[in-house]
Amino acid sequence: MTTDGSGFIDVDRLVTCDPARASKANPLGVIEQGAVVFDGGAITFVGAMREAPSRPNLERSKASLVTPGLVDAHTHAAFAGSRHDEYALRMGGAGYEEIAKAGGGIVSSMRAVRAASREEIATTLRGRLDRMAALGVTTVEVKSGYGLDLENERKQLEAIASLKTSADLPDTVATYLCLHALPPEANGARGAYAARVAEQEIEAIAREGLAAFVDAYVDRNAFGVEEARPALTRAKELGLGVRLHVGQFADVGGAGLAADLEAASADHLEHVGAVDAARMASAGVRAVLLPVASFTLAQAPPPVALLRDASVPLVVASDANPGTAPTESLPLAMALAVRLYGLSVAETILGVTREAALSLGLSDRGVLRAGARADLVIWDLPHEAALVQPFGTPRAQKVFSRGRPLG
Repeated sequence: MTTDGSGFIDVDRLVTCDPARASKANPLGVIEQGAVVFDGGAITFVGAMREAPSRPNLERSKASLVTPGLVDAHTHAAFAGSRHDEYALRMGGAGYEEIAKAGGGIVSSMRAVRAASREEIATTLRGRLDRMAALGVTTVEVKSGYGLDLENERKQLEAIASLKTSADLPDTVATYLCLHALPPEANGARGAYAARVAEQEIEAIAREGLAAFVDAYVDRNAFGVEEARPALTRAKELGLGVRLHVGQFADVGGAGLAADLEAASADHLEHVGAVDAARMASAGVRAVLLPVASFTLAQAPPPVALLRDASVPLVVASDANPGTAPTESLPLAMALAVRLYGLSVAETILGVTREAALSLGLSDRGVLRAGARADLVIWDLPHEAALVQPFGTPRAQKVFSRGRPLG
């Protein structure tokens, strides 16, 4: 395969995730004995092999299974340090909130991020993105949220931005997690801290163009709806998208806030009611499900049937972070989504391709169709259902971003 963003792949099973090709019997728009052709980083043909254009100038390859590149729509991958000691405590029975009250959790990562340079954060992020690419991931949302003040949040976002032009890595979408936890210097003044973020810090980050989205953690022992609303409203006024951590430990109205703001996503949702699920659907808010975190915390899964019945689009993400989801593996999250959350194979695959991309405002990814970006994966697997099996090892043979191989 050439490195100029062009190629021709003859595929036994071509999983397009294109709604124009989908049906009740074929929700993933699979083409048997298909072909995908791409030029200059964009797809020019998707269809039956017998209908493919003759392109003798393009190098051809044969594949058993091809899908769109995977999109990880919720990660905290720009962190420093390790919280392996907390993990051991948690596995011994210590709770999330108990660990946080003892000075661990997010504040522990804050100390590590504040001590690290931008270059050190970028170096560790590069390693994580490279390993994600080996698992078939071509786009990654990456949050800040461990600096807990403007200087250090900016440092995280600058580290993310410094890798944006690296052609050998997955593309990144930066999110400013403006309200994640209360820093020690706030002395417990949660309202004053949230007000300062809304009045000063959001505008600074927006002005510098360091983030596409703003996020907030709205939950029990986190930020309340009315504490978070001003910052998120200001973000929308400044042209930034909104994402929300809601309902991980309790339903305090975060899903309703997401609906009010027409947020791109509400993430976690272990606790959400039928009324707010319906409001999310009406407002176009996608549900980002994070099964690695609930697995680690031994939580019951979100009410997936309720979300499904409300017609809320479902996304699956890794939640890669140093505490509650210490993983870089979106395929692991896929396996747990099926086994623990009861998602179908089709829901899970759409949740890491088309629906994940749409939650990030990226309609040109997560789908194989003419005109889309040539982000795709050749898998060493016989069928798309095998993608949700817990292999524990990379099964991506070749991963392409804009038609160029990663790794």
